[in-house]
Amino acid sequence: MPGMSCRIDAAAISSPPATAAPLPDALAWIDHEIDTLRTAGLERPARVRDGRQGAEVCLDGRTLLNFGANNYLGYAGDVRLTKAASKGSCAEGFGAGASPLVSGHSLAHEQLEQAIASLLDVETALVFPSGFAANTATIAALVGPDDFIASDARNHASIIDGCRLSRARVGIYPHRDLTALDALLKGARTARRRLIATDTLFSMDGTIAPLADLAALARTHDAMLLVDEAHATGVFGQRGGGLVEQTATADGVHVRVGTLSKALGAAGGFVAGNAKLIHWLRHTARAWIFSTAHPPGVAAAATRAIGLLAEEPERRVDLLTRAADFWSALRHYELDTGETESQIVPVIVGAPQAAVALSEQLADAGFFVPAIRPPSVPHGRSLVRVSLSWLHEPHDLRRLAEAIARHAT
Repeated sequence: MPGMSCRIDAAAISSPPATAAPLPDALAWIDHEIDTLRTAGLERPARVRDGRQGAEVCLDGRTLLNFGANNYLGYAGDVRLTKAASKGSCAEGFGAGASPLVSGHSLAHEQLEQAIASLLDVETALVFPSGFAANTATIAALVGPDDFIASDARNHASIIDGCRLSRARVGIYPHRDLTALDALLKGARTARRRLIATDTLFSMDGTIAPLADLAALARTHDAMLLVDEAHATGVFGQRGGGLVEQTATADGVHVRVGTLSKALGAAGGFVAGNAKLIHWLRHTARAWIFSTAHPPGVAAAATRAIGLLAEEPERRVDLLTRAADFWSALRHYELDTGETESQIVPVIVGAPQAAVALSEQLADAGFFVPAIRPPSVPHGRSLVRVSLSWLHEPHDLRRLAEAIARHAT
């Protein structure tokens, strides 16, 4: 959408008033806590977006090149998904009306679960209202107080919260450290069940989990292996099935969690795998049992996006080729991009204030690249995160690399 215009007047964007009403005594502690966040450089803005997600985005009345969305294949604003959602809503109404277990599971949801299972080459799948709900509910359904979870230190918050909800004993191993993981599992021999939980593509680092090695450790220690493919589904694999497909590790991965809201441009999460596993989750995954199913029209849009993966394989090929060129350019400028191997490219600057300053300078230059700060990343590793999309042209990426190099060095 080059040349898009904003309907929002930047001057009209509201912000918290300087003279807000005083808090009730019971909530007075909030003032101190917000001041603490502000002093540490950790206060977050609430932005208003106008229009579709695309190569450009209108935020708070400013049109910027959009490197802040997880819209990896460009489908979030695609009219084909809009039409599919409209058709699905016309057929089944917008709201699902009930939890899937009662009467909320519609034909559109059934077709989506079949499409996910086909894409991933597994027996069946289960759709959740969000990827966050899929992780928290599934982990808590697999393990409990008598069990042990080994979790990568840089796992997504949904995995972390799932571990907490399970009440299992949790061991955190340093990022992708197989030796440390092996030691944790050896120390958990007496646990009733053992679970290894990991992202496949880490959302803040762009790094990839060593899936073959993780599967081998799971076999050695009689552990379950759960992987979250949120940022990999649609992007990796010959058919877009994710990093499990690309690394041919399906036989060693027991539970595959993912989302429909990133490369697929829709909304919701899923768990996929053995039919008996999914049958168990239908009886124990509380976020599925006790949440209203997400709208049938959204399910129809996600099913259409899965179909587009087969119709347009060039999008993921182009995306990863451009990503490699982009992070190579940043490294040529001697910028710290960590060990990214994907369409997620961090530029690590250290302090939260430095990340905010760089993000603001890039916005002034016409680029939306969000600052990422604790608790999303460890202390001392604040960064700006570039999320590439197939919609970005090579010349956009060259301009962005030059702007980052100019302001970050």
